[in-house]
Amino acid sequence: MKWITRERPKIDRIACPWLIKKFVDPDAEFIYVPFDEVLAKAEVLNAIPFDIPNVEYTHYNEECTFDYIVKKHELKDPAILIIAKIVRGADTDQHDLAKESAGLWAISAGLSHNITNDAELLTSGMVIYDALYTWATHLYKQNHLQNSPFERLLHEVYEKFLLEKKTNQKTPSWVKDLKEIIQDQIDTQFAFDLKKISSELELNPSYLSREFSKYFEDLNFGDYVRKLRIEKAINLIQNSTYTLTEIAYMTGFSDQSHFTRIFKLHTGKNPSSYRKNSLKSKPDTKSK
Repeated sequence: MKWITRERPKIDRIACPWLIKKFVDPDAEFIYVPFDEVLAKAEVLNAIPFDIPNVEYTHYNEECTFDYIVKKHELKDPAILIIAKIVRGADTDQHDLAKESAGLWAISAGLSHNITNDAELLTSGMVIYDALYTWATHLYKQNHLQNSPFERLLHEVYEKFLLEKKTNQKTPSWVKDLKEIIQDQIDTQFAFDLKKISSELELNPSYLSREFSKYFEDLNFGDYVRKLRIEKAINLIQNSTYTLTEIAYMTGFSDQSHFTRIFKLHTGKNPSSYRKNSLKSKPDTKSK
């Protein structure tokens, strides 16, 4: 069967073909075309469209297309369920879902940057997911340090030191500085680099990541930034004439479908409905 999606894949549009080929349709053929051509080409080629809005095989709420395929075809392999969480975290920018998600995003983004031919990119991507499946099947619980007693001992001592270290109840000075940095980025280019920010604050990145939620509304770094982005989007929807696509871009979302999912998760409404309700609730100044 032919399967078709939008061009220049990175996460879901590489992971899904791997999953389909390995567990759903061994003879599957995958086609990448420009976004606005997917549905028309799907009809002409009798292909199944996936990972675009308003088709069956797509994102639902906070879950990505990979998740839908797992549920649709009732895949019960424990390794696939592990991979699904990693893919979801990487594809929806929720790296706190699985510690491997950030790594998958980094590798996938780099691979996409290096290989401009989508067919070749898919071939290389398949190798990555074969390796990930082997890891999830056989090595998921193996610690890299377990083969080095000396390094493992150092690791255990370090972890014990962190647990026993007394927490200063007073709000650290870096919290105010970090809030200002985040707000500056929210208002400009959204270049959130935790390592760079840690360097500016003269803090260890691991410490900053671990302590962050204590001082930022019990949210992790990614969730707090997404909350601020949605708050800025709401302000733009209510007080500007920008299109929703422009607002999605201006608030740091990779595409409008991702923006719509996150916005609805936070507000209970999609952006277009929210804008309509906002317009209705504004007083009619023309009659005055």
